[in-house]
Amino acid sequence: MQYIQVYNPFGNIWLSAMVAFLPILLFFISLIIFKLKGYMAGLLTVFLTIIIAIFAYQMPIKMVFSAFIYGFLYGLWPIAWIIIAAIFLYKLSVKSGYFDILRESILSITPDHRILVILIGFCFGAFLEGAIGFGGPVAITAAILVGLGLRPLYAAGLCMIANTAPVAFGAVGIPIIAMAGVVNVSALEISSMTGRMLPPLTLFVPFFIVFLMDGWRGIKETYPVLLVAAISFALIQFYSSNYIGPELPDIISAIVSIVATMIFLKFWQPKRIFRTDGNEISTQQSKHHICKIILAWIPFVLLIITIFIWTQPWFKDLFKPTGLLGFSTFNFEFSNISEKIFKTAPIVTEGKPIADKIIFSLPLIGTTGTSILVAAILSIFILRVKLKDALNVFGNTFNEMKMPILTIGLVLAFAYISNYSGISATLALALASTGHAFTFFSPIIGWIGVFLTGSDTSSNLLFGSLQQLTARQLGIPEVLFLAANSVGGVVGKMISPQSIAIACAAVGLVGKESELFRWTFKYSILFVIAIGFITSFIAYVVPQIIP
Repeated sequence: MQYIQVYNPFGNIWLSAMVAFLPILLFFISLIIFKLKGYMAGLLTVFLTIIIAIFAYQMPIKMVFSAFIYGFLYGLWPIAWIIIAAIFLYKLSVKSGYFDILRESILSITPDHRILVILIGFCFGAFLEGAIGFGGPVAITAAILVGLGLRPLYAAGLCMIANTAPVAFGAVGIPIIAMAGVVNVSALEISSMTGRMLPPLTLFVPFFIVFLMDGWRGIKETYPVLLVAAISFALIQFYSSNYIGPELPDIISAIVSIVATMIFLKFWQPKRIFRTDGNEISTQQSKHHICKIILAWIPFVLLIITIFIWTQPWFKDLFKPTGLLGFSTFNFEFSNISEKIFKTAPIVTEGKPIADKIIFSLPLIGTTGTSILVAAILSIFILRVKLKDALNVFGNTFNEMKMPILTIGLVLAFAYISNYSGISATLALALASTGHAFTFFSPIIGWIGVFLTGSDTSSNLLFGSLQQLTARQLGIPEVLFLAANSVGGVVGKMISPQSIAIACAAVGLVGKESELFRWTFKYSILFVIAIGFITSFIAYVVPQIIP
């Protein structure tokens, strides 16, 4: 049995798009108006998507449910596993008592919450995004900020906004590398264009975060350090993306920005210390011995080391079928849908399977979540946490994550049904039919893609060919639309149901997903509109900056 994707089931692309949009609309209504919990909103959305896929798009029932199961499992592994391991590591640090020492060492740099959000949410979050992606950066940075005194909802929302700038180059550049392979365009060329579009957003985000926290007064009081953090990050991001490639911009930019900001803070501090919790804390040297401070940082140093090892080519080779640890990876092919779902024009120039083979891979060791777990296990011994206490912490972490895991699974199931049935493509084709106005709508397609899938990589794989074909029809360099898809996607991350569920789980707000969604939604809309104008400005006013 084969399924050839249908993109215009009702004979009118805008009518078809209205039907395709219904699941997204239902999700918005469920969270914003009815204020349902995340898993309930996800369940209703998946149910409606299944009905539309079967009855409007004529997708065979077996294929619909295979897509559901595949998406749900992908939500559990690797995504939920990364989040469980990351939160477990953080809770171990708290349980050991060393997180209090770590907090004091951070506060000795600056107790000001505005600057701490930039250092941890923006800079350190970018480093983690460049290394692991998949929601882990928001989970870790939001949890740390809560430990430093920020309100949970506030910390989660600010970290989601801070996480926008690095997403395009997340997980060692996978979003751009994957797209380059699909559209047969140089990864460096797409990386260069992305690196030329992102600086305005990168420079704006730190100032916007402080504005949300403390208004114009906050910006006036902290602009020197904001300039140091933002400019150092943006300059290195531009240089590395244009002259090195898509793999390292986040990691290099984050390290340079963190070092530059911390050095600057040695010589400058805001006159007024701003604290969201109302506690007055002055800048002072930590009273703890240097050895204890080092121990307090060990879990997060180990996190960086293990992630670095897990991303190295020589280490990845161990898990290939012929590798030494190849036995630890299990693969399950979904025969109902593997090589049986075909894309057609105008999404692609000629009909081809949506994927060569649809295989669910279960790498028990060779996955980022396990690298974080290894860091946590090593921390148990180094911080001398009792084994019984560590097991209780892991049990409590898993218990707290039950509902978020369900939410993530349902969201990914919704994403894969939408992708495999053609529902997502219908929405993109409707926007692509807008002619030369498409320069404005190009990043919105990426934004929709990340909202649907929770991943800039998935969005680029889903819509890269469409962006390329539309650019050729309009006579505009295709690399601009390819980059716009990725850049538009970065601001869709802050309202992705997957990201919302992860952020709420990290700060103990399970069931409060609707509150976080309502808080980030308006900013996501404003950001993607701005990116639409930037794309149009480049296309029609300064096309010479296109590589």
